[in-house]
Amino acid sequence: METAAEHERILREIESTDTNCIGPTLRSVYDGQEHGLFMDKLDVRIRNHDREIEKMCNHHFQGFVDSITELLKVRGEAQKLKSQVTETNRRLQDDGKDLMGSMEELKQCRVQQRNIATTVDKLTHCLPVLEMYSRLQEQMRAKRYYPALLTLEQLEQTCLPRAGQYRFCSIMAENIPRLRTQIRDTAMTQLRDFLESIRKHSDKIGETAIKQAQLQRSLDSSVSTQPRALIGRRGREVSALTGTDGGGAGGQGGSPVSEQDSGILDAGDDEEGEEVPGAQELVDFSPVYRCLHIYTVLGLREAFENYYRKQRRKQARLVLQPHSNMHETLEGYRRYFNQIVGFFVVEDHVLHTTQGLVNRAYVEELWELALSKIVAALRTHSSYCDDPDLVLDLKNLIVLFADTLQGYGFPVSQLFDMLLEMRDQYGEILLKRWNVTFRQVLDQDNYSPIPVSTEQEYRHYTSQFPQQDPELEKLPFPKKLPFSEFVPKVYCQLKEFIYACLKYSEDLHLSSTEVDDMIRKSTNLLLTRTLSHCLHYAIKKKNVGLAELVQLIINTTHLEQSCHFLEEFISNITNVPPDTANATKLYGTSTFKDARHAAEAEIYTSLNAKIDQFLQLADYDWLAAVQGGGTLTASDYLVDLIAFLKSTFSVFTNLPGKVAQTACMSACKHISTCLMQLLLDPDVRQISLGALHQLNADVRECEGFARAGPVAGFQGDTLLLAFSDLRQLMQGARIFQGKESEGMMEDEDGKR
Repeated sequence: METAAEHERILREIESTDTNCIGPTLRSVYDGQEHGLFMDKLDVRIRNHDREIEKMCNHHFQGFVDSITELLKVRGEAQKLKSQVTETNRRLQDDGKDLMGSMEELKQCRVQQRNIATTVDKLTHCLPVLEMYSRLQEQMRAKRYYPALLTLEQLEQTCLPRAGQYRFCSIMAENIPRLRTQIRDTAMTQLRDFLESIRKHSDKIGETAIKQAQLQRSLDSSVSTQPRALIGRRGREVSALTGTDGGGAGGQGGSPVSEQDSGILDAGDDEEGEEVPGAQELVDFSPVYRCLHIYTVLGLREAFENYYRKQRRKQARLVLQPHSNMHETLEGYRRYFNQIVGFFVVEDHVLHTTQGLVNRAYVEELWELALSKIVAALRTHSSYCDDPDLVLDLKNLIVLFADTLQGYGFPVSQLFDMLLEMRDQYGEILLKRWNVTFRQVLDQDNYSPIPVSTEQEYRHYTSQFPQQDPELEKLPFPKKLPFSEFVPKVYCQLKEFIYACLKYSEDLHLSSTEVDDMIRKSTNLLLTRTLSHCLHYAIKKKNVGLAELVQLIINTTHLEQSCHFLEEFISNITNVPPDTANATKLYGTSTFKDARHAAEAEIYTSLNAKIDQFLQLADYDWLAAVQGGGTLTASDYLVDLIAFLKSTFSVFTNLPGKVAQTACMSACKHISTCLMQLLLDPDVRQISLGALHQLNADVRECEGFARAGPVAGFQGDTLLLAFSDLRQLMQGARIFQGKESEGMMEDEDGKR
């Protein structure tokens, strides 16, 4: 039973399985022992299927026969159709040959049209690349590097990606880094050339800026009602920002207007009457702007800023280093200032026309460094100067230098503080010059009253010196002024000194009170130190005569009286009333008074020395016999002495009364003392009556001179009192001589 069931299963599997897969099934039959039974079973199954097929065929046979019959009928019709189709095909083939040719041509045209469209499309993307590359080459040849860099940027980022992968595009892409490096290096080279150029021409830039500031000062002083014109950068900031001054760095869409490579534009000498060009107008800043733009596009702006600032700091150190012989001429100082002004004018312009290349902190740092070095250099070099004119010119140059930089916004208070320090040095140099001047005036003076023969000459001297003497004015010409040439010359020199001090105080932004105080203090130094020393030098020098000393006293008296005119003169030029609180007073009165007292003392000393010279000629014969008959005359030396005194005191008429009286009294006392010393000399052992008579005659001569009143102002016999001691001594000697033996008088030291 199991075998039959297995055979049944195998048969079903064979019936239902694809013939390609019955191999394993049949193998299982042949591997078994009952394949004979299986074969019998298979034959039975085949016969059953044959019977079913036969039944089915019998059922459909009539339909099959009908179909064959119909097919035979269709066969004839098909043959006809075939013939028609063949004929139609032949005719279609014949007729379609031309069409096929046209279709082939149309196909080729379509292919060409497609290729043309593709080519046009590709060229549409490639032509802008080629045009832009051509423009790039043209810009490179024209050295318009900033537009070239923008073109390069657009070519790389926009045009080349659209063009596709072509060999020329690859070559262009490979050249872009090289071109970018070339543009960067060329821009840096131009910047270096610019920096070198402005370093060489900074003095020209500074000179122009200073001229412009000087012109502005002149305009401000002459036309104070007109609006102050903009100078320096203020007059050109608008043009710089709008790109009319070498191209502003503020714009991002274009290159600088100027494409010149030189940093300094050509500027000829200004003709008289033409407007002075602005300092920035001399400089082409396009290399700076161009390089800044290029480095900004390249993403290297910070590196460029650091490089620019580093190079400018180095240049600042060179500019601030003065020449060793700068102090010798004003031109040395001017060149030094021009270079500094030129440097900071450039930096100020770059500050206001670029976006952050330099900032305010950087410029202020540079200026603080420069200011300290400038002040130190000026202090050192100005200390070598001994010419007041050069110091004054230097001061004016420093003021102009400070005003120029102040116009650009730089603080300059330290420079004005230094000028106030230089004021003391200037004063000392003036004192040295006026010391020489005063000595020359004193040495060249003739110490004689000034003769004037015409009204014009009189007005000439009175215009130089404030002489106010109504009695003198009433006198007819010719007449004499009481003082010598020394007085108007000294007075004029005092005013010149005051003017010199005033010139230095100009433009220092000082108040009128400060100027007045400065002038008064300097004038006091001139009076108390310089003029006082010169007067004492004139009084104490050798070979000065009594007439000169007398004239010196007269001169100093008039100068002393003119001191209040000097006070008024200073007040008039400073517009400060002399009675202002805390105002410094002039010491001229005390100076001239001290000089006059010194001259008076020198007169007394010189007069006594002259008297001693005459008395040295005294040669008394102390043992002389009494002369018989006639009146004894005074000794020759004494007669000459009295004549000298008379002529001398006649010159004293213009001296103050007390001076002449004191001199006369001093001379008489000195004569009396010297004669007493002769009489009481220890070497004189004996004195005869004849000698006493001669000495008595000399004393009478002296007393006669005293009674004659050689100098007015003595009351009664006041001047005789100078000889009273001598007269008493003579009377005592005569009395003693009468009691002793005639002709001899023993004179012992102990008894005397």
